[in-house]
Amino acid sequence: MDLLDFSSNKVRLAVAGALAGVVAAALAFFGNPANMAFCIACFIRDTAGALGMHNAEAVQYARPEIIGLVLGSFAISAATKEWRSMAGSSPMTRFALGMVLAIGSLVFLGCPLRMIIRMSAGDLNAWVALIGFVAGVGTGCIALKKGFSLGRAQKTNTASGVVLPALLAGVLILALTTTLLKSSTSGPGSMHAPIIMSLVGGLIVGALAQKSRMCFAGSIRDVILMKNFDLITIIGAFFVVMLVYNIATGRFVVAFDTPGIIAHSEHLWNILGMYAVGFAAVLAGGCPLRQLVLAGQGSSDSAVTVLGMFVGAALAHNFGLAASGTAMDAATQTLTMGAVPMAGKVAVVICIAVCAVIAVVNKRQGK
Repeated sequence: MDLLDFSSNKVRLAVAGALAGVVAAALAFFGNPANMAFCIACFIRDTAGALGMHNAEAVQYARPEIIGLVLGSFAISAATKEWRSMAGSSPMTRFALGMVLAIGSLVFLGCPLRMIIRMSAGDLNAWVALIGFVAGVGTGCIALKKGFSLGRAQKTNTASGVVLPALLAGVLILALTTTLLKSSTSGPGSMHAPIIMSLVGGLIVGALAQKSRMCFAGSIRDVILMKNFDLITIIGAFFVVMLVYNIATGRFVVAFDTPGIIAHSEHLWNILGMYAVGFAAVLAGGCPLRQLVLAGQGSSDSAVTVLGMFVGAALAHNFGLAASGTAMDAATQTLTMGAVPMAGKVAVVICIAVCAVIAVVNKRQGK
């Protein structure tokens, strides 16, 4: 049996999830925002800010974890001869779905991965959002049953499959050797583990996610469509490790509006934000983490979706769509409640409508 094949049974899947949890816990312990640890949407937003795509000074930093995820997937898939340069159809549709993934996540204040991390810290807002995420995945499953498809991927030229990994490798080189990229001096963007540790952590999780087929939307989709609980084993193991870490470090607090969690208690919009993410993830073929991993193993379809996430994250801050988290005012020691701006609420409704239209108009073509 291939020792690198984590997809062969539930025990190995659980090991992959637990190892990813250890990486996330280590990154949180050594400097990443504790309740964020390893958030795909937040880290894409920070990296977009570092590249000057938005001007929110508190969230600008080229996150090595994002780069490591793609390069880790690229390296392990190449080493095990699973790397394939593939491309399908509907690139602009996939780009739009990537934007939905980012905007919905930033209204909730986290991707599905961070939702699990927040749940493990006792954040009740994340447990509320889980309702929306499961419902969104369920809606996507209905679309699949009714024949939804964006087209089958086909082999394409090798250069196409290496474009995104090469671009992100270039960003890493710029971050390590120049001062061209923006970097926050305060706020979440200024909080990060050492660069090498973050990069290695990303490489490890990228390799684990590629070999285990880790996907937060896919795990729930498989339960709904096939009554298959294999993939959700990964998520369960990840949750348990983070739960142990949060309890051991005193970060486990069961509550709404806990200062430091970076969350808000507008429950309807937590639900709808993650509903949009779950819906879009099924239509796009994977959650934000899965899209990065697939892009690393040669999928141009996922690379386009990732670019959509970068643009969506930038728009969320350029146009005031992203929510704010509950915070304690340092001077007055008063609690400022987090909230979703009206523009963000409108954007989530539009995102859900866009997903519905995409689900209806894209059907499998007969021979």
